[in-house]
This record gives sequence, structure tokens and C-alpha cells, in this order.
Amino acid sequence: MIRECTASDFEQIWQIINDGAQAYKGIIPADRWTEPYMSRDTLQHEIAAGVAFSGFDEDGTLAGVMGIQPVQDVTLIRHAYVRTSRRNRGIGAKLLAHLRATTDRPVLIGTWADAVWAIRFYEKHGFHIVDRQEKNRLLERYWNVPDRQIETSVVLAETRHLPSAISH
Repeated sequence: MIRECTASDFEQIWQIINDGAQAYKGIIPADRWTEPYMSRDTLQHEIAAGVAFSGFDEDGTLAGVMGIQPVQDVTLIRHAYVRTSRRNRGIGAKLLAHLRATTDRPVLIGTWADAVWAIRFYEKHGFHIVDRQEKNRLLERYWNVPDRQIETSVVLAETRHLPSAISH
């Protein structure tokens, strides 16, 4: 079952993010990796900045989470993670479909350029990598990330909302 997460889910969200992020260890640049991958303070900051999490609940325990954040004229998918023990069971796909159905604005996703499995997942679900110039413009406009992360990331946009449809 997919449900909106509440403040009482904070610890589970944090655990899922840090468990799921282990897949990126050794893949993303070492200078972007931290232990834990996301601190509690950073997660709290993300929630305060408008990231609303939905979770895939299995018998009262969250198996995966995905955030959505309206920013200006687009919607960002943020912090999409599934517990390592629950991967490859369609949880991410269900969360993504659920969140996409909640907005009629263009949806953008940022991920690490070397995370080929993540990129393939989003491509399988109707997203396409935007070119480098557009990626840089979108990351600078809609995200608050350091230059090094811009350098080492990609942005994917929905096929139904090609980048040319996103305000310049």
C-alpha cells in the first residue's frame, strides 16, 4: 500500500535512504559520498524545504520511499530509495507512478551520472536524459546543489514534457 509519510515515519525514511544509498557507494564520486549518506539534519532540511515523502507500506513497515517537491513551475522527484532487501519487486515503479499521478506539471529527476541502473529505471518509465547544457540550466534553476554535484549528475525529464516545454 502506498501512503503519505508523516513525522512519525522520519526514522524509517532516514534508514531507507541510507540503506538504499549503499548501492551508490563506490559509484558516485568519493568527494560526494558521506557516512551516513544523508544525515538526519539534512533529511529534516529537505522536508522543511517542501519534499513530501510517500512510502510503500508492507504490514506497517515502510519498504521504500520517494519524495516529491513542487518547485516553481515543475515537480521534482527526490530521494527515491527502496530497502536493499526489498529491491526488484516493483516498489519503486509503484511509488513513481503514484507520485506522477499527483501532478500535471513537468516532472524532473536528478541522479548521479554513473548510476546507470537508476537512469535505466527512469528511462523504462518514460523519462529521457536531457542534454548537458539543459541539465546544467535545470539543476541551477530547480535544485540547490553544489557545482560538483551538477558536474557529476544527469537530469531526466518526462517524455510528455520535453525540456522545451519547461519555462526558460
